[in-house]
Amino acid sequence: MAFVIVDYHMHLRDRHGDQPDGLYLLERVERYVAKAAEMGVDEIGFSDHIYHFSQARHLWNVPWMLARSGDNLDGYVSAVEQAKERGLPVKLGLEVDYSPGAEDAIAEVLGRYDWDYLLGSVHFVDGLSIDMEPSLIALVGVDEAWARYFDWLGQAGQSGLFDVLAHPDLVKFFGQRPDDDTTGAAYRQALEGIASSNVCLEVSTAGLHKPVGEIYPDQALLTPAFRSGIPITLASDAHVPEHVGRDLDRAIEHARHAGYETVTVFEGRRRRQEPLG
Repeated sequence: MAFVIVDYHMHLRDRHGDQPDGLYLLERVERYVAKAAEMGVDEIGFSDHIYHFSQARHLWNVPWMLARSGDNLDGYVSAVEQAKERGLPVKLGLEVDYSPGAEDAIAEVLGRYDWDYLLGSVHFVDGLSIDMEPSLIALVGVDEAWARYFDWLGQAGQSGLFDVLAHPDLVKFFGQRPDDDTTGAAYRQALEGIASSNVCLEVSTAGLHKPVGEIYPDQALLTPAFRSGIPITLASDAHVPEHVGRDLDRAIEHARHAGYETVTVFEGRRRRQEPLG
């Protein structure tokens, strides 16, 4: 039996580049692929933030996002497609911030390209940031923040737009949590919709390097997700080649502890289960 390790959340964009056309290059893809091979990762997937691209600028009204919009989505897609044509073990994805009411407009932009998978994420709720200060928690309180965040996450899962929900308990970013009853209620609300929507959860090591110092999601969310039959993917959320595959051994152990024995592999938005590496 061949075990499989994937890393389906990384960002090709060169944050230090000074020209939009030079931010997404085949040569940079090759650096990520080389690091993946070094780390024993079988397949990687790029999922740059949709808000960076001018083609999606009309989707947002958050000033922080608008200030970072202007790249060419065609250039990003082209770089990854060139790598695929060369036979490199890469997949084409995109990380898409969810906003209730924008589903049709988001779908129109996404429908122009042939994705292997799409990540849905929630970084802002009602214009308030989840993982930057002043945070949603700081502004509305921890109980209300968790309720709003997981309501939006559940809606994202049910929207039909996405294949995977990225860093699904991102709201714990700063390490603040409600009591167990409030947390459990928020989880149940989100999982009820996710379980019926054919979407995966991402097990991400990015949280290990954030203030919370934990894998996303925690066992209190991941274990009931397994019991509900919700599949998983693995992710480092690398923004530089050096972070590809970072701590995935811990993600695999975390997933196994919840009961998982398989990981989801995507191609052309079709998925299959493979033995978890």
